[in-house]
Amino acid sequence: MKVIGLTGGIGSGKTTVMKMFQELDIPVYIADVEAKKLMQTLGILKYELIANFGELAFKNGVLNTSYLAEIVFSDAEKLKKINQIVHPKVRAHFQQFKALQNSNYIIFENAILFENGFDNLCDYIITITAPLEDRIKRVQQRDGLNRAQILSRVNNQWSDEQKIKKSHFIIENSNLKETQKKVLEIHEKLLKFIEINNI
Repeated sequence: MKVIGLTGGIGSGKTTVMKMFQELDIPVYIADVEAKKLMQTLGILKYELIANFGELAFKNGVLNTSYLAEIVFSDAEKLKKINQIVHPKVRAHFQQFKALQNSNYIIFENAILFENGFDNLCDYIITITAPLEDRIKRVQQRDGLNRAQILSRVNNQWSDEQKIKKSHFIIENSNLKETQKKVLEIHEKLLKFIEINNI
């Protein structure tokens, strides 16, 4: 079974593209969602987050994502630290997810695929791009963040140029119909690659 990395900067439209693959019956692992679940449920992660980021990391027993985001996106060392704590658990959890699937390929969706070395889990990589102003508008509407907060997160991720150099497929996500067409095209290519490699 092949693993297809799906990445892109904040607001690029990873969720939109991911849903298109799900509609093709392709299993999808959403790293950010699963990481939050693990932080909420794994005792060792809770302990380490509180030890490193204080009691406010959890509010009434619930992961305080806004508090943690405010800390880590304004301090590169703290961002590095939370990634060191959480990502080994995400990697192990993904391997468990993969073992349960029965499909030609699965999608591993991760905004920081390259930044944290998750690209080495992938056979092929798709990068989603979109104009910066479009991305800012999307995130403002979705998360209610201001421009400075969004740009701070953009600057903590690799640039599109860096990602494109290490990717097998690029989807420019500005027009929904064109994006859908590109997803179908990539899906067909992946099925052909896998068929050829399995002969």
